[in-house]
Amino acid sequence: MDYPTHPLFLSLSFSAQIPTSSSSLSNYQRSVELTELQSLLLTLPHEQSLRHRFCPQPPPSPACSESPPGTTPNRSGSRADRMWTEQQRSPSGSSQSPRSPPAQPYLSVSVTDPVKLGNGVQAYISYRVIAKTNLPEYQGPEKIVIRRYSDFVWLHDRLFESYKGIFIPPLPEKSAVEKFRFSAEFIEMRRQALDIFVNRIASHHELRQSDDLRTFLQVDEEVMERLRSYETGLFKKPADLMQIFKDVQSKVSDVVLGKEKPVEESHPDYEKMKHYIFELENHLAEAQKQAYRLVKRHRELGKSLSDFGKAVKLLGACEENALGKAFSELGAKSELVSIKLQKEATELLMHFEEPLKDYVRAVQSIKATIAERGTAFRQQCELAETIKLKEINLDKLMLTRSDKVREAEIEYRELKGESEEAVRRFETIVRRMSEEMVHFQEQKTTDMGVAFHEFAKGQARLANGIADAWRSLLPKLEACSV
Repeated sequence: MDYPTHPLFLSLSFSAQIPTSSSSLSNYQRSVELTELQSLLLTLPHEQSLRHRFCPQPPPSPACSESPPGTTPNRSGSRADRMWTEQQRSPSGSSQSPRSPPAQPYLSVSVTDPVKLGNGVQAYISYRVIAKTNLPEYQGPEKIVIRRYSDFVWLHDRLFESYKGIFIPPLPEKSAVEKFRFSAEFIEMRRQALDIFVNRIASHHELRQSDDLRTFLQVDEEVMERLRSYETGLFKKPADLMQIFKDVQSKVSDVVLGKEKPVEESHPDYEKMKHYIFELENHLAEAQKQAYRLVKRHRELGKSLSDFGKAVKLLGACEENALGKAFSELGAKSELVSIKLQKEATELLMHFEEPLKDYVRAVQSIKATIAERGTAFRQQCELAETIKLKEINLDKLMLTRSDKVREAEIEYRELKGESEEAVRRFETIVRRMSEEMVHFQEQKTTDMGVAFHEFAKGQARLANGIADAWRSLLPKLEACSV
């Protein structure tokens, strides 16, 4: 029910207005009676259905659910009077109006203020990570923590292990060369990439519910360091070491026994998707490489024009006539065009080459998920084959009335449970990948459209700026040549 426009609500609300003429006295008395009826309904403790039907209440506002410290809530008058007072205060429907819908859940994250700490090999960049949210599972509406690159790696790896089938957003690469110099451009590019990474997680309908994300956004630096050291330290967890040992043992056994190559999933749609992803990676990588070369050429041309401008200005200083002045202006224009080229090179790097590189990393993340799907498929097939062998062995034991039947039955049931879990895990990966591919295609279309539009707009702006600069110099140079 839309209570502010309900006839009964309007009649009860308008009843608070005192008539200005004696001719409406009977109507006023009737409205007073209706007001008293409303107040009576509000006092009934158990007739909730009547109260909500005749005296609808606005949803509680989180910002107004409690009185500020040191103030006393206003409890004078009936609830109907207070509702009418609020309507009088905000007739156009402000945030305090009963029509206001409840706030939508949100989680936004900002990665800001990169600071270099340490020197040499021990140097690293710390970032201020600001999370703003109204989600109840978080500690408050805003939390600020300090994080470093390895903390983001910890979050990525945890999500990859916990959410099989989901394309975990990629991280920027860790550059061994840049670690020793940390140029301002590199720091800003990494900050932007980390900001995109964590916001993609925060906007994902499943990843945003992760306990690991809440940990990353809320715990202090000491706790984060302990978690990171435990997960990514030199010594792996015992479970990880055992799994590594089993994998090596299985591979050695396959080689010794001459087992055939493991079966691979051959669904047509899956094969088509794999082919598309591998082709997309190649084409994106080539486009990114050429974009980098374009940035490099812009910078080299800008540097050459800057050097040329300085040389021509010195040449103009040797001449005292109109030719010297023309040379000086030519040098100034060259330096101006150089600045335009350098600026456009930076724009090209940030808004074209870097988005292409980001999508190369995104495709590599999809390939990692494809590999996980292949592993899950092989596991369920291997367990299915093992169960068949266990069934044959169990039948033999039952025929011979062996005393190992009970033990074999227990082992068979446990293996059956593992097999069913493997099937469920594989089906979950398949379902998630199908959903993720749809979202990836939609997002890629949008992002690539924006990137190429910005590229074309930037090139047009640069060309016009360069043309205007040289065109303005032509009359003066023509005057000197006559």
